[in-house]
Amino acid sequence: MWSKSIVVGMVLCVLPASIAAAEGGQGRISLFAGDFGNAFWTLLIFLLLLGVLTKWVWPQILNGLQHRERFIRESLTSAKTEREEAQKLLDKHAEMIKEAQRRATAIVDEGRRDAEEVKKRVVAESKAEGDKAIARAKREIELARDDAVKQLHDQAVMLATNIAGKIVERELTPSDHKRLVDEALAELGKMN
Repeated sequence: MWSKSIVVGMVLCVLPASIAAAEGGQGRISLFAGDFGNAFWTLLIFLLLLGVLTKWVWPQILNGLQHRERFIRESLTSAKTEREEAQKLLDKHAEMIKEAQRRATAIVDEGRRDAEEVKKRVVAESKAEGDKAIARAKREIELARDDAVKQLHDQAVMLATNIAGKIVERELTPSDHKRLVDEALAELGKMN
């Protein structure tokens, strides 16, 4: 295919020049003008040139073209393979991103649940501590009240004993004293 088109191209290039030379360069070119000798030598030079080109040049050109064709084909195949691998990697990375998002969401949800549980526990502990503090304060108030009542009772007894002693103007015996104290306690118990 290449050799035929090259031959036709060479003939078309050489033929007008040989015809013009045969006519003596008068400006008018005819395909049938010229002598047999010029046509013979032109054809012989053309065939020698064609032989040299066929033997040494065309194989190099054909090898270069075949090599280039093979390289392009391999590049296309390689590009297709790399594109498919890149798509697989892209899909894999997209899946990894989705998985990371799922994990992050799960971690955030778990953190919220943990925070809610910690909040409930802190509130419960605070309430328990507050209840304990209130109970302790109530106990302390009751103890203080009982102590105050006892002190008041003791002072009342002493005061009553002193008043009674002054009224009677005599000294009471321990048994009288005990009896008066018991009576005063009984009256105080009725008042409370």
